[in-house]
Amino acid sequence: MQSVMSSGPSLEADAVSILRSIIPGLESTKHKGQAGKIAVVGGCREYTGAPYFSAISALKIGADLSHVFCTKDAAPVIKSYSPELIVHPILEESYSIRDEEKSSIAAKVIAEVEKWMERFDCLVVGPGLGRDPFLLDCVSNIMKHARECNVPMVIDGDGLFLVTNSLDLVSGYPLAVLTPNVNEYKRLVQKVLNSEVNDQNGTDQLLSLAKGIGGVTVLRKGKSDFISDGKTACAVSIYGSPRRCGGQGDILSGSVAVFLSWARQCAAKGERSMNPTILGCVAGSALLRRAASLAFESKKRSTLTGDIIEYLGRSIQEICPV
Repeated sequence: MQSVMSSGPSLEADAVSILRSIIPGLESTKHKGQAGKIAVVGGCREYTGAPYFSAISALKIGADLSHVFCTKDAAPVIKSYSPELIVHPILEESYSIRDEEKSSIAAKVIAEVEKWMERFDCLVVGPGLGRDPFLLDCVSNIMKHARECNVPMVIDGDGLFLVTNSLDLVSGYPLAVLTPNVNEYKRLVQKVLNSEVNDQNGTDQLLSLAKGIGGVTVLRKGKSDFISDGKTACAVSIYGSPRRCGGQGDILSGSVAVFLSWARQCAAKGERSMNPTILGCVAGSALLRRAASLAFESKKRSTLTGDIIEYLGRSIQEICPV
């Protein structure tokens, strides 16, 4: 089996064709919300940039509405980054509450999320989430409710830390997408397959990992991005940038969320037969890689995540002109 470290012609997805096939047209007859409503669950005292990057990327690509569910400390900071985002300061960390308050606060958190959940086309869980135990317990309940509502989830960052330690949150849920980097992938392989990463037989191992978590879709980030739902595997290696500034994974999570929601719309109309989670991952990966390459051409070594976000619109316009 071909190594996952080299995509080769047999694994490479036709990313540009996929992008063009699932991006919806812009029509004056459509109303607000039809192009996607995305929610990011993340953001705490230490990390406010990641949820912003994810949520604003979704809007820059073409989603109509982007929400952020974060801690009360993080909310004013995230609000200050952009008035475009709808920010919900409902999450709490252990330091700010007493033990006797935890059950009532957890109930309030899920009650507030329940008001919104069925409106969302996709949830992004993890950017800037942190690892506070009480906060993670509340997010676990949010994820369980998302499953009950059949809402897709893209899980990144500390959401992957949570999932790796509680696989039942996503196991057997075909609308879950995991987007691990090299270290997060290593921990997943150790937990699920009880082995080490084997790049000599990487495609088989990726298939086994996705299958071992019950058919979730795994997007393994790297020089090439590799994607599998346990049944098939593909790669995206076009474009890209040598710059590895932090925050690019957050752009990817927001991008995949939007394209996954668009791919599901296409599937509902019988326009695409491929698994929408695979399509969303391929499209999100390709668009980020294109934007990163354009930003690097301009900024070189000083390229930052904000620069890449500014090239998302140009990238999607070049691939699928309005």
